[in-house]
Amino acid sequence: MKSYKTHTLSNGLRLVHLPGNSLVSYCGVIINAGSREEKKGEYGMAHFIEHMLFKGTEKRTSRQIINRLEDVGGELNAYTSKEETVVYAGFLKEYTERSIELIADIVQNSVFPQNEIDKEIEIIQDEIQSYNDSPSELIFDDFEELLFKPNPMAHNVLGNKKNIEHFDTARALEFYHSHYLPTEMVFFSLGAVDFDKIVRWCQKYFIESERNRKVNTRIAPPVQPAEQKVVKRNTHQIHCMIGTRAYDINHPDRMILYLLNNILGGPGMNSLLNLSLREKHGLVYNVEAEYQAFTDCGWWAVYYGCDPENADKCENLVRQELASLCLNPIKEHKLNKYKLQLMGQIAISSENKENLALSLGKSYLRFGKFDGMDEVRKKINTITSEELQRVAIEIFNPQNLTLLKYN
Repeated sequence: MKSYKTHTLSNGLRLVHLPGNSLVSYCGVIINAGSREEKKGEYGMAHFIEHMLFKGTEKRTSRQIINRLEDVGGELNAYTSKEETVVYAGFLKEYTERSIELIADIVQNSVFPQNEIDKEIEIIQDEIQSYNDSPSELIFDDFEELLFKPNPMAHNVLGNKKNIEHFDTARALEFYHSHYLPTEMVFFSLGAVDFDKIVRWCQKYFIESERNRKVNTRIAPPVQPAEQKVVKRNTHQIHCMIGTRAYDINHPDRMILYLLNNILGGPGMNSLLNLSLREKHGLVYNVEAEYQAFTDCGWWAVYYGCDPENADKCENLVRQELASLCLNPIKEHKLNKYKLQLMGQIAISSENKENLALSLGKSYLRFGKFDGMDEVRKKINTITSEELQRVAIEIFNPQNLTLLKYN
């Protein structure tokens, strides 16, 4: 029996609510539009729009938007990714209607005043420069560019200074009106509020849209040949990523790779890569494996930073761990421990109610459902050692691995 409740408004907006018992509630809107929706010349627009949502609507100034929840101790936030933009809030439960009305206002009625755009251009350009000064973050974007070029998935979420300089009210409104449509949104909420009230409030504040329905133009990126690329950045450390294309969110082996990735280089200090590169050999401060799944594509990679004299040894050790997972099935008693570890990590993460609310919204947008811990446990527990080895052989094939290195 599912623990969440759903409803669809006449304008096409889908609602999903997970009851809770805390004094604090969360709600938000996830929009099916991110950086991959941007055309050439507007790279960075989705992220720019996210910033500008706080700068004024038809009835509110930026100061009024900021104060609307902060005056009662609430928080309003947002973020942009490759495929989504999310606007959400955390607040005392008695301010649920206030929060719904505010979020509905900014995702439907933002006006993007030019004087605010001019100020925000400088702010985001500073954000881009700060990001460029962080090679451990920048390398992830450059790695995605290698894997996905020339598809729109290749360019980074922040965009570039040159494009952003030309953003104006007309361009912002065009993108906003094209993608911020009720049919392309999910409203999510978590808290001790009656769902019937949430439905009524959403019916009240989310209006019928006269905007044209968006035509989904996403095209899956073609698979590129593996590359070996070294970029001179004069960094103190060598920064390196080794990886390849991987499964999309609907692939039947997605959960198998998720577990495999956690075993190899998850957040635990007992991950295979951490035990090898850091604990045994003392070569790195941080090494991690990451798996990102999107609607029609995905990628997997290992990242580490090390001193230049240790670069070759680190790369060899990483490749040894990958080869070992391909050659040697994980023994049953170890696999059971790895499953328990992953289930514990997921359970602990779900105790963060903000994370849980965001997961609720994204899951309902992408799958039309939300799996609780019982369903997640069942999926993890059915994974076998043979399946892990099969996926390792497919994903960790050395002929398919792209390498990107900063030095």
